[in-house]
Amino acid sequence: MEYRTDPLTGRTVVVVGSRQARPNLPPDGCPFCPGGLEAPEPYDVRWFPNRWPPMEEGRCEVVLYTPVHDATFASLGVEGATRVVRLWADRTEALGARPDIAYVLVFENRGPAVGATIAHPHGQIYGFGAVPDAARVELERPDPLGADVPADLLVARRGTWRAWTPAASSYPYELVVAPEDAIADLPSARATATDLATVLVDVLGRLDRLFDAPMPYMLWIHQRPTDGTAWPDTRAHVHIAPAWRAPGTLRFVAAGELGSGVYFNPVVPEAAADALRRA
Repeated sequence: MEYRTDPLTGRTVVVVGSRQARPNLPPDGCPFCPGGLEAPEPYDVRWFPNRWPPMEEGRCEVVLYTPVHDATFASLGVEGATRVVRLWADRTEALGARPDIAYVLVFENRGPAVGATIAHPHGQIYGFGAVPDAARVELERPDPLGADVPADLLVARRGTWRAWTPAASSYPYELVVAPEDAIADLPSARATATDLATVLVDVLGRLDRLFDAPMPYMLWIHQRPTDGTAWPDTRAHVHIAPAWRAPGTLRFVAAGELGSGVYFNPVVPEAAADALRRA
């Protein structure tokens, strides 16, 4: 493993030649089902070190949401999803306590369209030695997430947690989930874990109902860094980027977007919010 910096963009790249040999699919059944390679004992939720980590020194973990292989996040229900949120908080706290970890990123890739090779419901957690640029850009901006959300963009809410389609969404049916209160990170969200879980179950279920099929998506959580700096204005929030713009039709990010940094969204965000509210 080697960290390199592109001299043109300043972007950090981790070169991990060992991951080229990792299998796309397990040869003998699902490793995440009880009794499988990564879950030899019964469990409700479970975490373990990634067998093929992109970063070394125990920085990469896998989180299993449920022992049920064909479940979805929405089918976990509020109780099951709350267990996942609390495990996210526990692992954020444990990894963030390490002096060599400055940022904990919780994320999920759902569906083969976005690279998930195992169908069993699961996510991952990475512990970075520095705050990644994508998180830093958001955290250093004046906080807009506590502001009022226009009614035509709001999709769901429970307690202090709300979900809405951003007015300048990059992806069709994109969602942000954030609290009205200044909750900085997942450990600080333990008291409202059930509310966050309720909103996630709600909106992820709506995405599946939208086209009457399992929506592939990317989900990641931005939260307060663990680098020892105060970061007083941080507000934890969830990004959800669905991969379809229409039933079975991928929303590709094309060269014009990557080359310019300007995104062209074919679905009007207000229309996306309305469709999700009706789903």
